[in-house]
Amino acid sequence: MLFGGHVSIAGGYKEALPRAAALGGNALQMFSGSPRGWNFAKATKEQAEEFKAEAKKLGIVASYFHASYLVNLADDGPNGKHSVDALIAELTVAEALGVRGSIIHLGSFKEGHTNGAPARSSQSLFALRQHESAHTNERSPKYPLLISNIKAILKKSPKNTLFIIEDMGMRKIGRSLDEIASIVKDVNDPRVKVCLDTCHLHAAGYDISTKKKLEEFLEYFDKAIGLERLECFHVNDSRDEFGSLRDRHENIGEGKVGKDVFKLILNHPKLKHLPFILEVPGFADAGPDKKNMDILKAMTI
Repeated sequence: MLFGGHVSIAGGYKEALPRAAALGGNALQMFSGSPRGWNFAKATKEQAEEFKAEAKKLGIVASYFHASYLVNLADDGPNGKHSVDALIAELTVAEALGVRGSIIHLGSFKEGHTNGAPARSSQSLFALRQHESAHTNERSPKYPLLISNIKAILKKSPKNTLFIIEDMGMRKIGRSLDEIASIVKDVNDPRVKVCLDTCHLHAAGYDISTKKKLEEFLEYFDKAIGLERLECFHVNDSRDEFGSLRDRHENIGEGKVGKDVFKLILNHPKLKHLPFILEVPGFADAGPDKKNMDILKAMTI
């Protein structure tokens, strides 16, 4: 199986690889620069070759960038333009390093809502579908800008890199599966994939706490988006209650998600081939650590 964590690039991209290996991982996620600044990614040919050689040596088989937290592809001002340019640069470096693509928070329409409502634990899946579908017409005037910006990034970036939409557990773009499905459909490009975050699903009110509920969720995902679009998981526990719309990560088994959810996901035959990436605070508050990794691995059958 593929396990990894979000690791630092301090000292250069290559230095992220031994940090991931030290966790016991064969996958990783990293920023391409500061996540809170517009430092456009770049790498020399020598740096790219060193990264690829070190990845092969350490057995790191799946690497991802996580895009800057400043990205907002629904912004019609300078921030929106910077977002497009930064992601084109990031995906260009991804190709050079052999990184699969960028996992992206799309941003916010900033009008107090997004194209979708949170799920509710009291709803049946049928009711949930009706509930979400009822909100698909509540599109922001900036929705076309979001779609055109994603298309511009795909047009101007390497064709073998992936644009990976992360689901969001708060009032941001990507809170509901129907909203993500609409974006995937309207962009209409096979390079658009999805990363599901267990903390975000919990925060948004998607109940996958039993085998039956997980099966229903995956069936829903497959019909709305397509399981072939599911690229990876962020595996994070949550400090907050189910349906809270709050995104505060916790160490595995220490939060409100529950170990049963992680066991179900890790061992599901339709999911166990995917990379599972930790974004937890760590037991020493230093980010993903071997203890969290060992807890995850112990859950696999």
